Amino acid sequence: MITLFWCPQTRASRILWLLEEMNEPFEVRLIDIRKPEARADPDFAAASPMRKVPAIMDTTPAGTVSLADSSAIALYLCDRYPASGLAPAIDDPARGKFLYWMTYSPGVIEPAMMERFTGMEVSRASSGWGNFDSMIEVLEDGLREGPWLMGEKFSAADVLVGSSVYFMKMFGILPDSTILSEYGDRCAERPACVKALARDSELEA
Repeated sequence: MITLFWCPQTRASRILWLLEEMNEPFEVRLIDIRKPEARADPDFAAASPMRKVPAIMDTTPAGTVSLADSSAIALYLCDRYPASGLAPAIDDPARGKFLYWMTYSPGVIEPAMMERFTGMEVSRASSGWGNFDSMIEVLEDGLREGPWLMGEKFSAADVLVGSSVYFMKMFGILPDSTILSEYGDRCAERPACVKALARDSELEA
């Protein structure tokens, strides 16, 4: 059984969405990351040394798996539940493209968002994420071949990247882009996303 360590309106919401897409049993444990006593939860501490959400604990007959960080968790869940069809198989040529987009959100989008928030000036040539504008250009190009990052097929990569688009829109830094706006709408209209956002709000109350 998967236990998701969760806090509302955080990166943990994307894993809540992913688990809803997979339609597998799981439970949610609220971790208010603003409270030291919640951050001291031993199971949470074992799963997330940085005391950040999301984190998961997976209790299996073979033992307990504890894991943190969105991309690592999403990749683990795709391997754990391959029948969900949310990731290409290891030997599928599309796997490389999938892995690229799975790391694009934490490795490129999020640093670029912080750049835009803080007004920090970076060198496109030397920074690992380029800059905000180049991040947007690559993302738009990646969505020109189909409704989803992998073309016609929705994948776990859309959960990670789609959630980043959601946060860019929420924080008012999403550029005036028809491609990204329509992509964000498609993500938000998925039944699993609707269910996750409703549950997010319900658990927050």
